[in-house]
Amino acid sequence: MSALIAALSNRYGLPTVSAASLEAFLTPAEGESRHALLFFTGDPAERADSGDVAVVLPELLAAFPGRLRAAVVAREAEADLKARFGVKVLPTLVATRGADVVAVMPRIRDWSDYLETIAAALAADAPALDVADRPRVEFTHSSGEAN
Repeated sequence: MSALIAALSNRYGLPTVSAASLEAFLTPAEGESRHALLFFTGDPAERADSGDVAVVLPELLAAFPGRLRAAVVAREAEADLKARFGVKVLPTLVATRGADVVAVMPRIRDWSDYLETIAAALAADAPALDVADRPRVEFTHSSGEAN
C-alpha cells in the first residue's frame, strides 16, 4: 500500500472495507449520509494515478461536507466487488446511495468533473445505475516484465 493511500486511514480516518464488512459500511449509522464513495485503488505500484486519487478523495469529502462518507476497498476484495459496482478500470471512485451505485468515476479526473458528477449523484432524483448493463470491456495493465 502506498503512503498516500495509507494516509486515508491514518490521517483522515477512512475505513478499509472488505467483502464481509461492505454491507455494514453501506448502511449508514443514524445521522450519517446515505451517500458514500468507495475507492478501488488497484495496485499503486502499477497504477500511479491511485496516489493522485488518494490525494483528491479527502478534498472531495471537504467539498461536500456531511453529504458523503468514504472508504477504501481492501485490495483483496477488489476482484470480487468490481462487477457489483461496475468497476472496469483501476483506480475508480464509486458513488453510492445506500447499496445503489449512482456514479462510477475511473482514473484521475479534472476537479470540475468530480464536482459535477458527485453533485449529480447526490441529487434526490439521481437514478441508480444498472451496472449489469454497462459495457463489458475491461482494460488491464501489463508492465511487460516476465513474471
